Amino acid sequence: MKIAVIGGGLAGLSAAYDLAGAGHNVTIFEAAPYTGGLAAGFKSKRWDWHLEHYYHHWFETDYDILNLIDEIGERDKVFFPRPVTSIYVDGKVYPFDSPARMLLFPKLSLIPKLRFGFTGLYLRLTKNWQSLEKETAHNWLLRTMGKAAYKTLWEPLLVGKFGDYYKEVNMAWMWARLHKRSFKLGYFEGGFQAFADALTRKVQERGATICLNAEITNIAPQPNGGFRIQSTPGNGETAKKQTEIFDRVLVTVSPQLISRLVPSLPDDYLASLKELKSMGAIVIILALKRQLTKQHYWINLPKEEGFPFLALVEHTNYVDRRHYDNDHIVYCGDYLNPDHEYFNLTKEELLAQFLPTLTRFNPDFDESWVKESWLFKAKYAQPVPSINHSANIPPLETPIPGLYWASMSQVYPWDRGTNYAVEIGRRVARMLMQESR
Repeated sequence: MKIAVIGGGLAGLSAAYDLAGAGHNVTIFEAAPYTGGLAAGFKSKRWDWHLEHYYHHWFETDYDILNLIDEIGERDKVFFPRPVTSIYVDGKVYPFDSPARMLLFPKLSLIPKLRFGFTGLYLRLTKNWQSLEKETAHNWLLRTMGKAAYKTLWEPLLVGKFGDYYKEVNMAWMWARLHKRSFKLGYFEGGFQAFADALTRKVQERGATICLNAEITNIAPQPNGGFRIQSTPGNGETAKKQTEIFDRVLVTVSPQLISRLVPSLPDDYLASLKELKSMGAIVIILALKRQLTKQHYWINLPKEEGFPFLALVEHTNYVDRRHYDNDHIVYCGDYLNPDHEYFNLTKEELLAQFLPTLTRFNPDFDESWVKESWLFKAKYAQPVPSINHSANIPPLETPIPGLYWASMSQVYPWDRGTNYAVEIGRRVARMLMQESR
């Protein structure tokens, strides 16, 4: 079959890898000048390695992406450091990434700690997420863990992650976050972009075509079968629109974008897409002259204490800074409603809000420490799963025969991430290959 894959992120690349390997004629259309999607990275001229726009690490249980890395012969480039993950409570940062550190955490008495521990153990062991999606995480955790532990540990995470929606998120989402996490965190030599580039090369070696700077404007089913796809060069180029016919189409973009690209989808299906809620992401990345914190890789922050972002991530407390010209790399990241004012602010305006906060982690911090800074925004980053969300997820095969859709909104109950982008991409590829038999 002649197959178009819309989107060169990890889902699209993984699907194309399998489809091209099975002998199909595959073309990937990617609007950006690079592959990788939300897992893509960038590089200062001074650095040897790329740095991620948004994603940061893998877990030891991320088998789908690790198996794919094995298949393409790149597993020797994966390594698993053991960084320090922490939480900020009452003006102080506490490491909180092992049973011993949790037991020694001074902000909870013994009984709340025990309730927290037994609740966490249950979520690690149970596989029955279907029953958990019938209740919100807010109510379930309050009831099982108790008010003290929930208010101190989990409510700040939910508020920071989902904003006004935090009391709507179902408990299966929290189960997924805890069920398969590991203390060791994985990384790829050269950054995730180096992995995306390696996978891109393998996809091309299998015969697939990759069109970068190619923005799709319309996908139209044809009366006699197949699809007419219109594309236009991105990045301000003025070449004419291109039109091509394909037998099958796999779209790997947000619900909002597929609605615009395929207006011929049935009205009820389009309405179901509009019901899928999601949060956007804002990330400011700093290259500092000095280390901000002595040991902390990831610090979850409570917004009720006045922080203008959700998490502070000191990447070079996890990956050796020699790969970044000895810069100290710090992320200031947040999940926000897509209409939040941050999406309209410039990098300088956001820096004015974010930088003063850094003295709370290091009183010696001064803006003169900043060597370079970058701003990245994505309005579709974190799906919001409500009660009984499994009933709301559109199937991978749309109502139009031959048109498939695979996105982060469909990896539920798992949380969005590179591992599940690979999983869903390969799953939809299997569906396409079964159809062709």
